[in-house]
Amino acid sequence: MSNPGRTVLYTGVTRNLIKRVWQHKEKVADGFTKKYNVTDMVYYEILDSPIEAIEREKQIKSWSRKRKNRLVEAENSSWKDLYDEIVSW
Repeated sequence: MSNPGRTVLYTGVTRNLIKRVWQHKEKVADGFTKKYNVTDMVYYEILDSPIEAIEREKQIKSWSRKRKNRLVEAENSSWKDLYDEIVSW
């Protein structure tokens, strides 16, 4: 996820992507995403198990910002908010 100015990136894990992104958009919980106005889902992956997802989260968090940018841009070159696409699932 990112903020509207695309200056912040946030990586997290959830079992319910739609609900969790909505919570970030509505700022229902205090924390990093509320503080830095992280509201736009610009990239996501769906993995088979929670353990696999947590390992992938740790991997991505260890990367440089440049490498994270390349990951997003490979799937979403315009950095558009993908939330509306997943809501229709």
